[in-house]
Amino acid sequence: MNSKLGLDFQKVAKAKQTAQHIAVEVQKFADNCTTVAVERTLCRLMSIDGVDENQVPLPNVVVNAIHESGRLSDGVLVLLGNAMIATNLSPQAIAEKIANENLDITTFKSQSQTDLQNVLQPYVNTAIERIRNNRKRREDTISKIGEGAKPYLYVIVATGNIYEDVVQAQAAARQGADIIAVIRTTGQSLLDYVPYGATTEGFGGTYATQENFRIMRKALDDVGLEIGRYIRLCNYCSGLCMPEIAAMGALEGLDVMLNDALYGILFRDINMQRTLVDQYFSRVINGFAGVIINTGEDNYLTTADAFEEAHTVLASDLINEQLALLAGIPEEQMGLGHAFEMDPELKNGFLYELAQAQMTREIFPKAPLKYMPPTKFMTGNVFKGQIQNALFNQISIWTGQGIQLLGMLTEAVHTPFMSDRFLAIENAKYIFNNMHNLGDEVEFKPNGIIQKRAQEVLEKASQLLEKIEKEGLMSALEKGFFGNIKRPKTGGKGLAGVSQKSEVYINPFINLMKK
Repeated sequence: MNSKLGLDFQKVAKAKQTAQHIAVEVQKFADNCTTVAVERTLCRLMSIDGVDENQVPLPNVVVNAIHESGRLSDGVLVLLGNAMIATNLSPQAIAEKIANENLDITTFKSQSQTDLQNVLQPYVNTAIERIRNNRKRREDTISKIGEGAKPYLYVIVATGNIYEDVVQAQAAARQGADIIAVIRTTGQSLLDYVPYGATTEGFGGTYATQENFRIMRKALDDVGLEIGRYIRLCNYCSGLCMPEIAAMGALEGLDVMLNDALYGILFRDINMQRTLVDQYFSRVINGFAGVIINTGEDNYLTTADAFEEAHTVLASDLINEQLALLAGIPEEQMGLGHAFEMDPELKNGFLYELAQAQMTREIFPKAPLKYMPPTKFMTGNVFKGQIQNALFNQISIWTGQGIQLLGMLTEAVHTPFMSDRFLAIENAKYIFNNMHNLGDEVEFKPNGIIQKRAQEVLEKASQLLEKIEKEGLMSALEKGFFGNIKRPKTGGKGLAGVSQKSEVYINPFINLMKK
């Protein structure tokens, strides 16, 4: 590949190799551990669903019983299989008996690996087939009716009420949106359970539940047939229930998931050990389901200066890429994140933004990059905001971004109205059409401002990765290498839910899904 920026691709390859070394060390840790969220995910994949009389989800009921007995390290599938063989009951029936305090799942005789595999396999096959069919349905629908061209136009709905979200999402699709992201209610990432059923109350967003996923997927399927274009559905598998929500999304046919290895650690103070284990299984599921993952590097620039800390975004993208590859996610499903967040008062800020966007595209040529709009310096001046978003849209089409999270002129004023989305979509479509082939026509001045900026960011990112490789990722997070935020290895939320796997532990889904 020829670089418009004069990038040294040997240096890029070396940076990727360094990121791979960092990721492999993380993976060694993740392979030896499980978490309560991973085990609840396995319950859901074994068709355990519903709540007890206190509205506690049954996957939580089962895993809490195992955790409290000190058997989390054995894993839920071993204990569930033992109980299924002894009682001849289904996983759902066993979960209901545990909820009614009529059964202690830890008391049954240990069975052989062969017997466990035989009793579990039909349920494993059912989950695998359902997810595989959802992926085929998506691919067949796109083949039949098509979808929007890249950059995909990505907008949010965030009413708190899933039924009102449906109205707004369908309106946005008719206006031209390609991806609808249902924003989660404030604080859901810190809940160590997934709420059950359809929900109509949320603050700043709507609860991510499996029923809400089903409702919105059907609504987008309906409007997609109406307008003759497949509409992708996005939600958030981050936080303390990262792999559970990935499984629920895969079971209900979601297309895009916010799924970052580091975001929850840095911005939600979730324990790093918990997150690094959870992110692996969540990504294995997303990879198998054909889900595009979005990473959250843009958030670094809300706490740190976008000019000074751009290299941390690139370094994190490189680490996220390698962790995703280890989980079986192909490059074509990696919506690696970056953002248009320079101070508008910075001289030549547009040139620096252009350099960084082109650099990211050249370093990750196959990825459907997720490009985030200006937020930090949006002031409530809607006229200036519309210009800022127009500049952002220009860079996106110029540099061939994959997913364009549209900026709203009312950012910093309120949650978007339908009219705000219409104006954002109109802005992007106008610019994307008028500047469609700009990137094919324009070269950059050799050794000019744009080339020098990209080369500088790559050099700094390479140096940072080398430091992280020496430190180890966990130590680097403790020392605040990303976003100027420091997190202790044994601090944050969720550490009590981490356990080392025992010798009898099994999780057949990983090998099946990674194949």
